[in-house]
Amino acid sequence: MTRPRLPSLIALRAFEAVGRTGSVRAAGDELAVSHTVVSRHMQNLQRSLGVALVRAEGRGIALTSAGQMFHAQVTQAFDIIARAVTMIRPAARPTLNIWCIPGIANRRLLSRLPELTGPPRNWDINLQPTLSHPDLLRGEADAEIVYADAIDIKGPLMAEALVRPRVFPVASPAYLARHPAITNLSELAKAQLIHEESTEQWERWFALAGHIEPGPLRGQRLWHAHLAIEAARYGQGVALANEVLVGDDLRSGALVEVIPSMIYLESYQLVALRERWEDLAIVALRVWLKKVLAE
Repeated sequence: MTRPRLPSLIALRAFEAVGRTGSVRAAGDELAVSHTVVSRHMQNLQRSLGVALVRAEGRGIALTSAGQMFHAQVTQAFDIIARAVTMIRPAARPTLNIWCIPGIANRRLLSRLPELTGPPRNWDINLQPTLSHPDLLRGEADAEIVYADAIDIKGPLMAEALVRPRVFPVASPAYLARHPAITNLSELAKAQLIHEESTEQWERWFALAGHIEPGPLRGQRLWHAHLAIEAARYGQGVALANEVLVGDDLRSGALVEVIPSMIYLESYQLVALRERWEDLAIVALRVWLKKVLAE
């Protein structure tokens, strides 16, 4: 019996990631491609199958009934492939797979990774900066580092807060020299603010600072904290940052705290399987993260 022609494996990977994350953009972050590439794979897959797999729902997308059935089967197929690869791959050095939000990965952890990869552990580290969340039960990662409110962890997962840093506005000395009037919340709200995915974080910050109605907030949206901080370093406006991400920049003078404040939002947290919480690798990772983030 002739096997039917299969769709593109790349398109199937994109569909599996979209169905699991519920977002084309999050799937693109996970696969390290743009969301337009993921959208194109989805369109080609649906065209080749002749079936609608996703539908618009609010500002996002959801799987159709056919998409749900297909996604369940595709997920099982990728799990089988992953197990087969594990079975035949020669034994190698232990690898610690960590998914992590991009800001802290790029600006704080990357330079310190040799402390985990070198003696006495000699581990291989797979650090994946992403806003997506791994399926820890399926072994997509050993641990995840998130920036979130207190996580209501139940069942098979455990979480521990690593640090809850102060959050404050920063800008370059050159930008502040061009805008010397930014000395209070009202003037700050009128400035060229640099946002991540939306204006929500700035709105929350202003509310906690006591400026309840800041009005329409201007500025570019750059999706990730490390990009917003880099834009502030280039003198493009004012970004929200925290001590974990910009400590070095403040000490060097590349960035300046615009208005003193004592505002705290989320905390950096480590998430892993409850059954692995006391594993040597997870314990070492927790200890290392606390040390790095406390310095």
